[in-house]
Formats: sequence, structure tokens, C-alpha cells
Amino acid sequence: MSRLSEGEQGKKKDVKQLVAVIPPASQLMMKGGGKVKEKRVRLRLRKEVPENELHISPALLKYLEIKGGIEVSVAGKKRFRFKAVESEQVPENEVWANEALMKENGIADNSLVTVRGL
Repeated sequence: MSRLSEGEQGKKKDVKQLVAVIPPASQLMMKGGGKVKEKRVRLRLRKEVPENELHISPALLKYLEIKGGIEVSVAGKKRFRFKAVESEQVPENEVWANEALMKENGIADNSLVTVRGL
């Protein structure tokens, strides 16, 4: 093994000092606003819903704290983004999407999906 000269030893940095720069994971999560709220609901297909919209109940809209956009994830593989539209007719455990768009993408009626606000 070769020994380091005195000049090279002075250049080595303490590992604790290097790690101190990286904030803990809990602090990073607090900067982002905490946990993302999401909920698993049934996706119902309706012809009367426009392609770029997703109809959602007022209670679910309030729970997810949605301001305008919503993301729908189907089985963790397919993701769609829509404009959230509040509708009193929609039950709390359902969201309504355009039938033609969903069938075109291979999504069946009454599918279980995860919705989250953007």
C-alpha cells in the first residue's frame, strides 16, 4: 500500500461534512407540500362528457384539493390528464370520462383507477 504524503492528507474531506449538505428526506417532503392526496375510484364511461374533461363529485374534489387539473392512473401503466369539472350528479366513489376516448385507449367501463390532483 502506498502512503499519502502530508500534502495529500490535508486535501481529504471529512465524510460527515459532505453528508451535512444533503437535507434529510423528511425536510424535502415538507418543501413539496407533504404527501400527494390520491384516491381509488371507479371510472364510468359517458358519451355526454367532453374528451378533455373528467366529471367528479364536489366531495371528492374537496378531498383531493383539486384546483383545475386531475390525473387518472389506470393500473399504474396508463396515465391521463384532464380538466376537472364539478358535477352534483356524479357519486362520490366514481368519476366520469368520455366513452370514445377511453375505449380508444383500451379502458373498460367500471375500471378501478387512481385519481390525484395536479
